[in-house]
Amino acid sequence: MDEHVGKNYLFQDPEISCDLLKHLNNLREEGLLTDVFICAGGCTFPCHRNVLASSSPYFKAMFCNNFRECGEEKVVLKCIDSDIFHLIILYVYTGEILITLENVYCLIEAASMLQYNTLLEACSKYLQDQMNPQNCLSMVRLADIFSCEDLKKKARDMALQCFPEVGISEDLKELCAQELLDYLGDDDLCGEEEQVFETLMTWIRHDMQRRKCFVQDLFEKVRLQYVHPTFFFHFIASDPLIQSSTICRSSLDAASRMLFSQNTAIVPNVKPMLHVPRRFSHQEFLINVGGRKDSQQTTKDVLLYNEMTNQWLRLAKLPLRLHKASAVGLHGNVYILGGLSICSKKSTVTSAVYILSLKLNQWRKGEPMLSARYSHRSIAYKNYIFSIGGIGEKQQILSSMERFDSIYNTWEVMANMPLAVLHPAVAAKDQRIYLFGGEDVMQNPVRFIQVYNIARNMWFRMETRMVKNVCAPAVVIGEKILIIGGYTRRIIAYDVKQNKFIKCADMKDRRMHHGATVLQNKLYVTGGRCLTADNTIEDSDSFDCYDPETDTWTSKGKLPSKLFDHGCLTLQCSPSHLH
Repeated sequence: MDEHVGKNYLFQDPEISCDLLKHLNNLREEGLLTDVFICAGGCTFPCHRNVLASSSPYFKAMFCNNFRECGEEKVVLKCIDSDIFHLIILYVYTGEILITLENVYCLIEAASMLQYNTLLEACSKYLQDQMNPQNCLSMVRLADIFSCEDLKKKARDMALQCFPEVGISEDLKELCAQELLDYLGDDDLCGEEEQVFETLMTWIRHDMQRRKCFVQDLFEKVRLQYVHPTFFFHFIASDPLIQSSTICRSSLDAASRMLFSQNTAIVPNVKPMLHVPRRFSHQEFLINVGGRKDSQQTTKDVLLYNEMTNQWLRLAKLPLRLHKASAVGLHGNVYILGGLSICSKKSTVTSAVYILSLKLNQWRKGEPMLSARYSHRSIAYKNYIFSIGGIGEKQQILSSMERFDSIYNTWEVMANMPLAVLHPAVAAKDQRIYLFGGEDVMQNPVRFIQVYNIARNMWFRMETRMVKNVCAPAVVIGEKILIIGGYTRRIIAYDVKQNKFIKCADMKDRRMHHGATVLQNKLYVTGGRCLTADNTIEDSDSFDCYDPETDTWTSKGKLPSKLFDHGCLTLQCSPSHLH
C-alpha cells in the first residue's frame, strides 16, 4: 500500500454567508420562492418565512408555534411605518441599514417590537453619539421605554454631570414630578444647591396650577445646609410659594438656625436638620496661598492640591505681594486679609481684603477691615470671619478683634482679647474661638488659652502648663483641636468636651511658620521653617499627613517649592470648576 495516506481537508468558504443572503434578497425582490406577505403601513412586502424566523425571535415565535399567522399568506404588522419596515427588511437580507436623525426613533421602536437586538444596540450607539445636555433627559426616558441600558446610563450620567445646562433645557420642564424628584435627589448631581432650587422653581412655574402641589416634596431635595447664606436669605426664605407651605417653612426654620444662629439654644421648638451629605460632585481641596518661597521672596502664588490625583494646580495669582496676611475659606471663596503690602521695596500695613472665587478662578476686592494689621490671625465660623490681633500701622501689638458678616458685607468691632499676643494657634469649635499660647510684647511664650464666646461677645482665660507654642497652626478634627508644632515637634490635642490635653505622635522636625488644614478627617501640614539639631533654621518644602485614627505620620511628597508664612486652608468645590 502507498505509505502516503490521504489527510482530511476542512474547506471553509468565508463568502458563502454573504452570497447566500445576497441571492435570497434577489429572490425576494423578484418575488421568487417567497411564502409570506408582510403588510406594514399600507404596503406589502414579499418575504421568506425561514429568513424572518432565523433573524428574529419575534418572527420565530410567530411562524414556528401554533399562532394564527403560522399558516396565513398575509401577516399585518400594526404600528410600523412602511418606510421603516422596508429598511428593516433590507437590513435582514443585507446586514446594512442607514440610521439617521430622521428615522432613528422609529427604527428603535420597530427594532424593539420585532426583537432585532443588534439593530437596537446600533440605534442606541447612534443616539449616544448625538447626545447633548439639551436632549439627554428625553433619551433617559426613551431608553427606559425600550430597555436600552447603555443608552440610559450614558444619558443619565450626562444629565447629572451637565446639570447647569440640563437644568435650563426645555426637556427638563416636561419631566413628570417623580422623574424630577429622582433627578434632583441624586447624590451624583454636579451642581450647586442654589441651582437645584432655581431648577425646581422653573419646573413648577412652567405649569403653576398643576405643579405647585409638588413644592413640598421637591423642596426636600434642596440640601439647605449647603446653600450660600446670602442666596438663602434673599431668594429662598422670601419666596412666596415656599412661604405658603407649612412643611417648607419648617425646613427653612431648621436651616436658618444652622446657617445664621450663633447659639443653637436660642431658637426653641425647631427640630434639628437631618444630616445629608454634600453631593458626590463636591470634593475637598487643599489650598496654599502666598507666603515666602525659595530664597524667601514673597510670592503671589496660589496652589491647589487634589488628593485624588496627588497633583498641584496653579490658580489665579494674588493681585499683589502681601507678607504676613491671613487667609481663610468661606462659602467656596478664599479670603486674604490685611498684611504688609510690598511695592517698590516699600511695605505698607493694609486693611485690604481680597477674595478668590474658586468657581471663577478670579480675584476681586472685598470690604476692607476696620483696622490695618499684619501677623494677625483670622478664622471663619458659620457666616463670619474673625480677624484677631496682629501688628498695627504704628507697629503696636493689637488686642483688638473685628468680625465680618458675609451676609451683610460689613465689619464690626468685637470685644478685645484679654492679653495681646502674637502668633497664637487659633481654632473655632462649638460657638467658641480658642487662642492657644503665642508670645507677648516681650516675645515670651504665654502659657494659657484665651477663649471667646461668640454668642456673648465675651472672653475668658484658662491657665495651663501644656501650652507653649509660637507660630503654630491649629485645626479641628472631631471633638479635638490639634496644635501642631510651634518651635517644637510636639502635637497636642485639646479635647473641648473634657477640657484636657492628649499627646499625639511627634512630627519629625521642630517646625514653625508652617501651614495646616484638614482633608477627609486627616491633618495635612505644608512647608514652614525647621530648627535643625544645631539650631539653624531651614526652609521646608515638606508635605506630611497625620492620621488621628492610627496616630501616625506619612509623607505626601514635596511642595512645588519651599514655603513658609503662607495661608493653608480647605475648600469644598466641584472638580468641574477647576478645568
